[in-house]
Amino acid sequence: MMKLHPIVLHLLLPLSLLLFFPYVIADLTSDRQALLDFASAVAHLRNFKWNTNSSICTWHGVSCSSDGTRVVALRLPGLGLYGPIPDNTIGRLDALTTLSLHSNALTGNLPSDITSLPSLRFIFIQQNKFSGEIPSSLSLLLKFIDLSFNSFSGEVPTTIQNLTHLTGLNLQNNSLTGSIPNVNLPKLTQLNMSNNQLNGSIPQSLANFSASSFQGNSLLCGQPLTQCPPSPSPSPSILPASPTIPENHKGKKSLSTRVIIGIVAGGIGGILCLALLILLCCMKRYYTKRGIQQKKDFNGGGSPKQTEDFSSGVQAAEKNKLVFFEGCSFNFDLEDLLRASAEVLGKGSYGTTYKAILEEGTTVVVKRLKEVVVGKREFDQQMEVIGTVDQHRNVVALRAYYFSKDEKLLVYDHVPEGSLSTRMHGNRDLGRTLDWESRLRIAHGAASGIAHIHAVSGGKLIHGNIKSSNVLLTQDNSGCISDVGLTPLMGFPTIPSRSAGYRAPEVIETKKCTQKSDVYSFGVLLLELLTGKAPVQPPGHDEVVDLPRWVQSVVREEWTAEVFDTELIKFQNNEDEMVQMLQIAMACVANVPETRPGMSQIVQMIEDIQQIDSGNRPSSEDNKSRSPTSPTP
Repeated sequence: MMKLHPIVLHLLLPLSLLLFFPYVIADLTSDRQALLDFASAVAHLRNFKWNTNSSICTWHGVSCSSDGTRVVALRLPGLGLYGPIPDNTIGRLDALTTLSLHSNALTGNLPSDITSLPSLRFIFIQQNKFSGEIPSSLSLLLKFIDLSFNSFSGEVPTTIQNLTHLTGLNLQNNSLTGSIPNVNLPKLTQLNMSNNQLNGSIPQSLANFSASSFQGNSLLCGQPLTQCPPSPSPSPSILPASPTIPENHKGKKSLSTRVIIGIVAGGIGGILCLALLILLCCMKRYYTKRGIQQKKDFNGGGSPKQTEDFSSGVQAAEKNKLVFFEGCSFNFDLEDLLRASAEVLGKGSYGTTYKAILEEGTTVVVKRLKEVVVGKREFDQQMEVIGTVDQHRNVVALRAYYFSKDEKLLVYDHVPEGSLSTRMHGNRDLGRTLDWESRLRIAHGAASGIAHIHAVSGGKLIHGNIKSSNVLLTQDNSGCISDVGLTPLMGFPTIPSRSAGYRAPEVIETKKCTQKSDVYSFGVLLLELLTGKAPVQPPGHDEVVDLPRWVQSVVREEWTAEVFDTELIKFQNNEDEMVQMLQIAMACVANVPETRPGMSQIVQMIEDIQQIDSGNRPSSEDNKSRSPTSPTP
């Protein structure tokens, strides 16, 4: 066998590298051209532009493989992109693993050359205006699909059955029809097909998901929804003919029918009487529980001196009319409440809040309202509405209330961890600063609470006073919304209050709050979480910080880390997620109310950020490395 001379080997090695190098360059060059074709074909509302003089791997929203040879992720959420995505643009990025284009205004069909990309694992295109059928050609490596809040029609493709790696599928709020395919996806842990037009029976393989995954499909049945109706009885034409009844038996049959009718009628009457009695008993218990009649009379001279007095306006003739909501487990009356030692927790635009400890040890929060502008009838009606709202883990529960001419009191559950405002802007020397994970969890909890408020009562209810002091923290650092539904009871303040920095521009002009103004206030709250700056100055200062304007002045034309709280700089490995949250916040504080997203959409966007769980997020020792298979929508 002939051996090559060492000099020949040294010449062949560089030659082989030179032959291979054009293929690497060609791949990255083709990716670059595909992205430029996409950018030139899709319109956008913001000043979005890639610097073609720099490396493609440094472009905004573009991530490359570890060796820098291919584009593996494209993340352009909330950039105001609109219009259709042409075929043969993004679909040419055949090494792409993650695509996130959610919260834009993209229209038309979703190109099948995107969903069939061979390496695609994560696709997030929710909150757009896509239409047409969902492509049936799907990458076999897909792990998470979110096509929610679009206008997709047609049936759910049966090819989903082939996606054995799929862990999440979100198709809610589209116009999908037909039955759900009988799929068996062993790794599927997240499923949402709600608010479509699906029909038929839910496959047994999906029956372990909650009812909320399928709600809003009126023709859908089976576990976990209502049981499907039985199959229709056979047609009478196929039944054998009934034998002829002899003449002498007809009279007996007729008599028997009348007896049966009498028995049935009597039974129905008895059941109705029993139901009426039960209803009367329930009504009696209901009104008794609401405290219309109490046994004890208040003895004002016998009460011990209180640490703080919130009972000065309570009229003696009405002392015991403390109205509890149904299901409340508290067992005390107004006299017990007024004897409790009280500690001032804070004073706001709606009144003063106290922490009250009753004699038997129960701790509650009492809010003493000021400047209520409605009468007792309107007040009672609003309390009933609030009582139905707070059945949510991210809304502080209102347990009871008191109304008189000179005094209005509200009794809430005590949330011991205090408010977000105190936690962020109080004494930071206590070592209780909030890391990024905690702030992300607080934002999600607060958004979920507000979304719930907006969803009840036919979507007409507003909060009207969203601010960090009205976001209370649970032990697991989840945000809880307080002061729900109080805005309609109050007059609009004529002087600047500590809520002024959260108010939407249109509220200042019209003096009317809407759900869209709630979204604006929540956007300011997100900016507060991200920047660490309060939109109001400490007591004694009248200056209001316009956080949205300040952020825009710092950010200029590009997102920058300079805007973030210095406490968050140490968590640089999460900077991509902070930038995404910043984009959500800026969408919320848009000047035009109609362009702001809805709260349910905001919850979904925050959940998209949370898709990268702590196990997949890079550690602080791995600040700049991010796995291309980890989704960052």
